[in-house]
Amino acid sequence: MNQGLIHLYYGDGKGKTTAAMGLALRAIAAGKRVVMVQFLKGAPSGEVRLLEELGARVFRGKAGNAFVWQMSEEEKRATERMQTEHLRAARGEEADMLILDEACAAWQLEMVDRELLKQTVLKKPEAQELVLTGREPADWMMEAADYCTWMQCRKHPYEKGITARKGVEY
Repeated sequence: MNQGLIHLYYGDGKGKTTAAMGLALRAIAAGKRVVMVQFLKGAPSGEVRLLEELGARVFRGKAGNAFVWQMSEEEKRATERMQTEHLRAARGEEADMLILDEACAAWQLEMVDRELLKQTVLKKPEAQELVLTGREPADWMMEAADYCTWMQCRKHPYEKGITARKGVEY
């Protein structure tokens, strides 16, 4: 029997999305179908382009380029609607692996239909591998996860004034 499990990469450390991307590459290499929703991310990133070229189906984008805390109420609602539609569309795809990148923040900031997100995780197809990432997971996410990996920041180059670098942080 092929039992899919739930992975949770969380915390304030670097590497949550990178870990999810690594799993996506491994799954694609094994002939699996990968679908990903990237919540709260709009700017292009190299790994997404490559995953799409390799056959992954990716849903991403938000209303405008601002961070959530900089958005107007209208932009927040538009983003919530867009991301809910992305999640609905992803659920309609055949996926051996479903990645919900920044699902923790989408839940916490109410940037997606919360009930839809919760049901996507808790009622996933039995054989589907499901990956959640984000800083602060909801209690139900922690309870549902089969793998919980906490990524803790001990030191970061930003503290020295070094900004994000293409090909490394994005």
